[in-house]
Amino acid sequence: MAIATMESRVSSLEALMAELTSNVNRLSIEMREFKDEMREFKDEMREFKDEMSEYKEWSRNQIKAMNRQWGDLANKMGTLAEDLVAPSVPRILRDSVGCPESGVEFMTVRFRGKKPTGEMQEFDVLAGCGNTLLINETKTTLRPKDVDGFVAMLTRAREFIPEYAGRRIVGVLASFYIDPTLTRYGERQGLIMLGATDGIMEVLNSPEFSPREF
Repeated sequence: MAIATMESRVSSLEALMAELTSNVNRLSIEMREFKDEMREFKDEMREFKDEMSEYKEWSRNQIKAMNRQWGDLANKMGTLAEDLVAPSVPRILRDSVGCPESGVEFMTVRFRGKKPTGEMQEFDVLAGCGNTLLINETKTTLRPKDVDGFVAMLTRAREFIPEYAGRRIVGVLASFYIDPTLTRYGERQGLIMLGATDGIMEVLNSPEFSPREF
C-alpha cells in the first residue's frame, strides 16, 4: 500500500513538473515574442520620430514658402486698383448705374484731390460718365472700419474735387476677397462692393441693389 501511494505521489509530481516545464517554456516563448514586439515597436517609434522630424522640416519650409507667397501677393495687391479695378470700371458703370458702353468720359488712377487749404485726398480710381462720378477705394484687407471710413470720405469728397461738384457720386469699395457679412454691411451703406473672381472684379451686391448717391 505504501509503495502504491509513493508511486502515485511520484506520478503527480512528475505531472506537475511537466506542467511547470511547459509553462516555463511557454512563458519563455512569450517573453521572446514580447521582446521581438518591443524591438519592432522601438524601430517603429524611431521611424515615426524620423518621419515627424521630416514633417516638421517640411512644415517649416511650407510656412516659409507661404510667407513668401503672401509677401508677393501683398506687393501685388498694392497695384490691385491698377491691375483689376480700373479695367473693370466701364463694366461696373454700365451694370450698376446704366452708363453706356462708350459713355466713360475719363478715368484716373491714384487721383490726388486738393482743397484750397492745401489738404490732400487720394482717390484710388476716379471715373466719370454723364452726371455720375465713380470713386473707388481699394483695400488689400477689408475691415468694417474701412467701410465706415470710406463712407465718411465720400460725404466730403466734393471738397477735394470742386471741378466735379455738380455730379452725383457713387462709391465703389474693392478688395481681393470680401467676407459676405462685409458685403452686406457695405451694401447697407449704399456702396458698390467688388471682389476678385477668376482674375476679374465682380460686383458682389444683391441683384436689387441700387447705389447710394453721395
